[in-house]
Amino acid sequence: MTALLQKIRAASRTLSLLTDADVSAVLLSLADEAVRQSGFILAENAQDLARMDSSNPLYDRLLLSPDRIAGIAADIRSVAALPSPLGKILLQATRPNGMKIIKQRVPFGVVGVIYEARPNVTFDVFSLCLKSGNACVLKGGSDAQRSNEAIISVIHAALRKHGVSELAAQLLPASREAAGELLNATGLVDVVIPRGSASLIRFVRSNARIPVIETGTGVCHVYVDESADTGMAQRIVANAKTRRVSVCNAAECLLISKERLRDLPAICEPLAAAGVTLFADELSLGALQGAYPDVWLRRAAPEHYGCEFLDYKMAVKTVSSVGEAVDFINLHGTQHSECIVSASEKNIAFFQQMVDAACVYANASTAFTDGAQFGLGAEIGISTQKLHARGPMGLDELCSYKWIVEGSGQVRE
Repeated sequence: MTALLQKIRAASRTLSLLTDADVSAVLLSLADEAVRQSGFILAENAQDLARMDSSNPLYDRLLLSPDRIAGIAADIRSVAALPSPLGKILLQATRPNGMKIIKQRVPFGVVGVIYEARPNVTFDVFSLCLKSGNACVLKGGSDAQRSNEAIISVIHAALRKHGVSELAAQLLPASREAAGELLNATGLVDVVIPRGSASLIRFVRSNARIPVIETGTGVCHVYVDESADTGMAQRIVANAKTRRVSVCNAAECLLISKERLRDLPAICEPLAAAGVTLFADELSLGALQGAYPDVWLRRAAPEHYGCEFLDYKMAVKTVSSVGEAVDFINLHGTQHSECIVSASEKNIAFFQQMVDAACVYANASTAFTDGAQFGLGAEIGISTQKLHARGPMGLDELCSYKWIVEGSGQVRE
């Protein structure tokens, strides 16, 4: 493993020498090849799916389809069309002594990513890393092993076609030992990014000796305040919860103003149609009984708040004010994506200022927390921390910077 990482490290230094046209050509070839090889990829993915219970929340994340591969190819083409972040001047100044100071964007070098049953991540990480001049070291989960191996073979074919080293993207064995070696690769891997469950993120954070950017866990809330339009609230809550329940931007808790309890059954009507089980507090339970199917209505317990269900399940909590909603979110959320549905500019401004999250929405679904939706082409993850990057991580977030200093013989007194 050390010998392999040393080779990847050496190869990474040459990637920033590729022109933007060179990189775009590789990515466009990859997008075409992914579609052309979709039958092969889907066949390998089917074998992974056969080993997983379809009721497992990870099943949807593991699942590939012709439409999803077409979407992945579209995202790769979008990344190819984006301007390169490399060499961008972030700051430039001339000091009184005539010395010129330039702050310039540069790649990290080698980016490690550890992820679970998400084969699309293999495509996303490679395209973003290559466009930002980074080599990537990928450690997928055993659940998606055959899918990832198929995808990396397609990536390597695109690299070979354009004379770029296959070391630009390497897939490690799907073993815990490989993860341990990656996390201890000091001096060889610049940063590691975990994408997956809270337990995976904790494992990486606890065991890494290299820098970590945390992404993933999403306990997202939608707060419907006393001034909210009922139809808008209904659409936003349904979309945030049911569009894809297994993703980190799915809403896990509905906060309802006590002034709007009478409208709660109407707001939750699409959730009933989708078969969402609601875990409701005393007041919201009383408002829903007789109007929401009993088979999908439960009394909430403390553990239901702050829970990432990743399933057709949602907690409901009654609050008395926007201040109480903010306090509840800051206590139970994971600093991912939070939403207020309101017609009150005052309440919206307070919510936006006081909620501590990477993405704060007013009258729009949390489902939009996504690199492609933010115009980043794709994403390497949603950062829930505050150092270096926050929210969807695109090309800029895969770069660091260095200072270029130009003088004419100056020496310091």
